[in-house]
Amino acid sequence: MKLMRVGALGQEQPAVRMADGAVIDVSSVVDEYDGAWLAAGGMAALESRLAEGVDGFPTVDITTERVGAPIARPGNILAIGLNYADHAAEAGMDVPSEPVLFTKAPSSYCGPNDTVLIPRTSVKTDWEVELGVVIGKEASYIADEAAAMDHVAGYCIVNDVSERDFQINRGPTWIKGKSAKTFCPTGPWLVSRDDIADPQALAMKLSVNGDSRQDGSTSTMIFGVAHLVWYLSQFLVLEAGDLIATGTPPGVGMGMKPPQYLAPGDVMELEIDGLGKQRQEVAQA
Repeated sequence: MKLMRVGALGQEQPAVRMADGAVIDVSSVVDEYDGAWLAAGGMAALESRLAEGVDGFPTVDITTERVGAPIARPGNILAIGLNYADHAAEAGMDVPSEPVLFTKAPSSYCGPNDTVLIPRTSVKTDWEVELGVVIGKEASYIADEAAAMDHVAGYCIVNDVSERDFQINRGPTWIKGKSAKTFCPTGPWLVSRDDIADPQALAMKLSVNGDSRQDGSTSTMIFGVAHLVWYLSQFLVLEAGDLIATGTPPGVGMGMKPPQYLAPGDVMELEIDGLGKQRQEVAQA
């Protein structure tokens, strides 16, 4: 099942993208795709309802309607740094022995095709295509990796937009370089866990102005999805609706020689197998 939210900012309505590509409005049976709905078993209930038939659900034309992020703004956006060995190398950093954890402010969260705004004093705004993992039920001190996946609702695309000068040169923590408004485009869909056979076998791509920048696969992650969910639960409570951005493959602007960064007028396009596509135009804040 592919969950979507469609409509103007702050007025998004729950929708589902069907197997034939049609998008139906399910706001008559779902108020919102949020943590409470996920924790209450909302995905299974909705899937069961749709199996009875979709007559009576209006269709939505997403060619004319804005596509929002697929779940309501999460309480936590947790992100993993340096989770691809070749990306760590291009960043000039050692491969970590444990996952590198940082956060993005929830206010950075936005739709998959919303305009990305370069911060006013930015000189190094960069791109990062990532596999996003949405938590479906509370997780704390998970026993092992095998049990971790029971806490995953599904997967989506995340663009972990990053301001490298803020991130690296403005203090020891990364959150300042990761949290500007529009720095977390997410979606277009949340694909249910069971619909992705192997989250560690997904091709992922990103281009800027039509030129390929990132071309990788989740198969080369250092720490896979199950390990990350298990690991994070040892340090904090993962709540339903929380979003985990799992790291990026090589090809970011910081790693180019010479480095290249985003400018107003640029266009980013992102794709992960089975999870759809994103397209963001870049503008100055």
